[in-house]
Amino acid sequence: MSGSSLDGLDIAHVQLDEVRGKWTYQLLHTACIPYANNWLHSLQQAANMQVGEFLKLNTDYGRYLGEKVNEFIAENGIEHQVHFIASHGHTVFHEPEHRTTFQLGDGAALAATTKLPVISDLRSLDVALGGQGAPIVPIGDKMLFSDYDYLLNIGGIANITVYEHGNPVAFDICPANQIMNNLASRVGKLMDENGAMAASGKLLPGLLDELNEALYYRLLPPKSLSNEAAQDIIFPKLSQSEHSVADMLHTMCVHIAQQVAAAVRQSPHGKEMASLVATGGGAFNGFLVEQLRQELSPLNVTVVVPDAEVVKYKEALVMALIGTLRWREETNVLSSVTGAVKDSCGGALWLG
Repeated sequence: MSGSSLDGLDIAHVQLDEVRGKWTYQLLHTACIPYANNWLHSLQQAANMQVGEFLKLNTDYGRYLGEKVNEFIAENGIEHQVHFIASHGHTVFHEPEHRTTFQLGDGAALAATTKLPVISDLRSLDVALGGQGAPIVPIGDKMLFSDYDYLLNIGGIANITVYEHGNPVAFDICPANQIMNNLASRVGKLMDENGAMAASGKLLPGLLDELNEALYYRLLPPKSLSNEAAQDIIFPKLSQSEHSVADMLHTMCVHIAQQVAAAVRQSPHGKEMASLVATGGGAFNGFLVEQLRQELSPLNVTVVVPDAEVVKYKEALVMALIGTLRWREETNVLSSVTGAVKDSCGGALWLG
């Protein structure tokens, strides 16, 4: 899969086992393949392309995914060990209010290139059923990470899974890494390594108040953010700011932490102490994690950062689970999360 922060293509070779309804997993091999500049440019501009160019990009990107999977299989010596590929692709268009979403990466091209079965287009059925199509990770939270009370993923967009009456409920919280990576790029960096720049900056209370006033934050779940909507919340306010990059990064980290805390308050745990597991690239941002702990400690919630491989590849792992459930023709998207009229078994199957 490829996330909105565009830090690269994530590939995970996963073994999943199910015994009497209890699922376990192993991450056998993993890789994050950075995008070359031409791919970065194409993925960033995809939503603005003419129809013909967009369709050709979709096919080309499907072949690119297939080529990278073939290289991954050869490098790890796992020929004849891969049963199928579950491909999320890269989201370039998401308007669930119009029952439309699109993840770039043609499944037919991927299947033809790898000569393996491919399960792709994982969100469309839920959107067609009136759901948000996002987040779809909570099925994995329920089946693989149920020991935690709150499950936070800090990718290009931060999203969270909570439990209400035993059922997972999840939603996008706020823009995250895609904004912070953009800020870091202004001073020639790909990212703010460990939040060092943010830690060196100072809080901008006026900007923080402006960010926290976004209308999206007043909406109740189910709700989700497209990349464009996430950028619209933040970019206009940052583009008008003459403050230093360090100060804006510092303020963004506080903003994210406050919005996570607001999401937790909406779903109180009722325990003496609850746990929140943080994954995604933002979990490597030490300053952001520190802000999360400060905001969540008064709510009696401890923040857990798991081992680095789970932090990096949890979403890819869950896509493997979603593909496995599709292969077994079982529910893989939860209407309690997305607001669809019913649970669904989403994904298109291509026999390569």
